[in-house]
Amino acid sequence: MTSILTAATEAAHSAVGGLLAKAQIQPGGTIPIASVKEGDAAKAFELRLQGKNIIVGVPGAFTGTCIQLFEQFKSKGVNDVFVVAVNDVFVMKAWKAQLSTSDTGVRFIADDKGAFVSQLGLIFDASPLLGSPRSERFVIVADGHTVELVAVEPDPTKITVTAADKVLALL
Repeated sequence: MTSILTAATEAAHSAVGGLLAKAQIQPGGTIPIASVKEGDAAKAFELRLQGKNIIVGVPGAFTGTCIQLFEQFKSKGVNDVFVVAVNDVFVMKAWKAQLSTSDTGVRFIADDKGAFVSQLGLIFDASPLLGSPRSERFVIVADGHTVELVAVEPDPTKITVTAADKVLALL
């Protein structure tokens, strides 16, 4: 019975990943308004962007990101840096606390259902390693909701084209 349930669960995760996937957002595209969470599991809000913003997608909390260069992004005119993962609020809060004991200004956003990254076309089936569909590792630079730059790691286990210093050089 267990193997039947396991097989059914794996098939469902694969099907969901396939259904959620759509064309990847491109420069000139529009960042969708989607419900996400930050800090409170009971309170979703719509991510509405004003001015220049950076959205960093990661496959999961604790999978690597750099928050030390936040002030350099601010000096380049960036309003907010959002780190988004298909995780729950509690995990995102714990990750932020582990990365910095002070307020970094970097906002850690829980896309607990994967709806936001799915609308961006940046979700993939990470079931073999992480148990469910997850976010690609990406960086989007947006002015308001208009996409200016999209960088997606060819291998989500590595940080190359999405490294903070590489993105700073493009601003």
